[in-house]
Amino acid sequence: MNSDVMTARRQVAETGTRLTADGLVLGTAGNISVRVGDLVAISPSSIPYHLVTAEDVSVVDLAGGQVAGLPPSSETPMHLAIYANTDANAVVHHHGLASAAVSTAVSALPPLHYYALQLGGPTRVARYATFGTEELARSVLAALEDRTAALMQNHGAVAHGDTLDRAYDRARLLEWLCNLHIQAHQMGSPRVLSEAELADVTRHKAERAAS
Repeated sequence: MNSDVMTARRQVAETGTRLTADGLVLGTAGNISVRVGDLVAISPSSIPYHLVTAEDVSVVDLAGGQVAGLPPSSETPMHLAIYANTDANAVVHHHGLASAAVSTAVSALPPLHYYALQLGGPTRVARYATFGTEELARSVLAALEDRTAALMQNHGAVAHGDTLDRAYDRARLLEWLCNLHIQAHQMGSPRVLSEAELADVTRHKAERAAS
């Protein structure tokens, strides 16, 4: 096992502990993965995060065949589908309470804040399918088109990035946006940003970057 894969396994183990500390999972829920070439380091199945060591972290090939570690997460098909269809190098899936709650109530997360643009635009909700199935993987891929994060109906959230830190930051941002949605609706009927207002933000950022 080369050093890059071992580094990825350590990152997965450490980030699992972070998921728990940040309140984004309960028990053994959720999963994390990092791609290294033709291999993927991914959370092992049904092991509490605080007990997972780097050596426990599963390594699979891009077809799902196990190479090392304990048996991989049941959501391995979803992670592999994301790697096969995007430029992601890392994927974070969590069951944050706000994300799970909002996923039961909307078909897309309305953009109440321009931070939605950091995820590619208003977040879609992937159609419900049983966890760990190819059907769920396809549903998530559809919701991720031109996006870096998605909600999963009656389930949770998923985000990807070119690094694990970036994927994790996006996963946390989605949970923040879902918390904002819940709290704003408790106060009344929140105003949703229009496409024109979001386009203005994008244009303003481009102008600042060019200056």
